Amino acid sequence: MIRFRCKNCGQKFSVPQTNAGKKGRCPKCKNIVFVPKVKDTKSVANQTKPGASEISSRDSILDSRLFDIPQESKTAGAQGSVSDKALDDLWKLQVGKVESEPVPERELPWFIDMFLYPASKPGLTILGIIIGIPLLFKLIVKLLGAFTLAFPPMLVFLALFAIIGFIVDILLALYMYWYICECIRDSAAGGIRAPETISTTPGLGDMLLQLIRILACLVFFAAPVLIYAHYAHKADFIFWLLLACAVLFFPMGLLAVVMFDSISGLNPILLIGSIFSTFFQYCGLVLLFYGLGVLSVKIMSILRQSWVLAYISSILFIYLLMVTAHLLGRFYWRYQERLNWEV
Repeated sequence: MIRFRCKNCGQKFSVPQTNAGKKGRCPKCKNIVFVPKVKDTKSVANQTKPGASEISSRDSILDSRLFDIPQESKTAGAQGSVSDKALDDLWKLQVGKVESEPVPERELPWFIDMFLYPASKPGLTILGIIIGIPLLFKLIVKLLGAFTLAFPPMLVFLALFAIIGFIVDILLALYMYWYICECIRDSAAGGIRAPETISTTPGLGDMLLQLIRILACLVFFAAPVLIYAHYAHKADFIFWLLLACAVLFFPMGLLAVVMFDSISGLNPILLIGSIFSTFFQYCGLVLLFYGLGVLSVKIMSILRQSWVLAYISSILFIYLLMVTAHLLGRFYWRYQERLNWEV
């Protein structure tokens, strides 16, 4: 047997060695998991223990029915063994007796309903945390600054809260971009409202890695334009051609990086084929994508007159960012057969 955990949520799995190298979705966090090869994991197969023959017979059923679907392990009882319910559900799935969960339907026209995407309890909670906690620290720092004028030793507390607030701002920014990618994935699975992610809170490394992927995607498309502009010192035909290519390819590239959870999604052949297979629909996506981007920038530029208005603009910016993520994910959900991505 191969026993391993989901790298994202820690869910335990126990599968036969014949499934080494296969992949599937974790039933807990819905992320892609890979069954490690035998040489990369500790395989425990002690047939002399009580109940070992029963577990072995159960696992043999999985050999012909797994089909890259990881199984849920028991959280109680025999640790690491495959549950009867999981086996039963798997068998029903293979013979077509299990109906898939119904995809939620929009109650309003899509061009109106998409702006309500963040208006769910999880979405508004995340929005409140990302905006509210930095605002709280800012108010505390301002209050301590006023006390410091009358009582200079308070400067120590002022500096301490300023440093903590700076660290919190960084962590929340990392979490925000991670959550935006989760919105893309959830929308790609058919979601129409911002998802609940409390049970899959990422580590610092996961959030950093996600941000690096987003930045790598941005640099990948922007670098040719910037490099040419630096050496040419003019906006000629080549400059505008490179800029048009960057603008056209970036949304598809970002979607691919998030869905593949890897920068391998920046494969030019994959992106070109995907754009041509959904050309007219993708052009509509590009217009909406950048339209929301321009709207966000306009709002932020108008409301930068004071720090209070700046926070209001930040709320609207993150709100529209979540709407944009939903737009990308729903594009994949609707046209995934044409895209033909094995994610």
